[in-house]
Amino acid sequence: MMIEETKRKLHSLRLLGMAQNFEGQLRSAATKDLAFEDRVGLMVDEEMTFRDNKRLKRLLHTAKLRENACIEDIKYLPGRGLNKAHIASLAKVEWVRQGVNLIITGPTGGGKTWMACAFGNQTCRYGLSVLFCRLPLLLEDLAIAHGDGTYRKRLAQLAKVDLLILDDLGITPLNPTGRGDLLEVLEQRCALRSTVITSQFPVSEWHGYLSGGNPTVADAILDRLVSGSERIEIGGESMRLQRKISKVSS
Repeated sequence: MMIEETKRKLHSLRLLGMAQNFEGQLRSAATKDLAFEDRVGLMVDEEMTFRDNKRLKRLLHTAKLRENACIEDIKYLPGRGLNKAHIASLAKVEWVRQGVNLIITGPTGGGKTWMACAFGNQTCRYGLSVLFCRLPLLLEDLAIAHGDGTYRKRLAQLAKVDLLILDDLGITPLNPTGRGDLLEVLEQRCALRSTVITSQFPVSEWHGYLSGGNPTVADAILDRLVSGSERIEIGGESMRLQRKISKVSS
């Protein structure tokens, strides 16, 4: 009776990890020889693991990452120009905690989006919030938000995310509203939260794309985005082509 009551109370308190371990200990003869404090320690460890896994699942769900990518699967092929030491340093996500931006550039199919999602996945593992957005679609959403009165609320939501991934800068033309909205998003996050930007164009070409006859806005965007940022420049052949070749050969 006492055992069933204890299990009921653990579930009632939402200590589901402890409840699972408690039941496991009841079935295991090995744990009966452990000291009381060791058995309690096992239950606490199980609860911590359960909560960490639950949080990670929630963070990955809300991140909406486009690719199922992780740091361990990065391919350091000749010609890609990836520095293992640099990647390993970034994998600790201290730059996210410090509000530093990351710029990933490279040719079409080079794996920029995949790389950004890998860092998004890694950031979630450290218990930080992430949101993936294709920049053209985000700017369309913000343009609509101007009209339905949700613009400020949307900006506030974007400002709270620990790591915001903006994919495909430069893929579509920017209108004046889009430039202004991009500036506002970056202004809300500047030096407070980290932003990842991917682009097939080198940073040296961004000013011309962002200006559209208004160099002041371009200067403001670049100052908030590029200053003090970490950078990854991906080279080599298309990873999409590499994957197709690999599938055919296998």
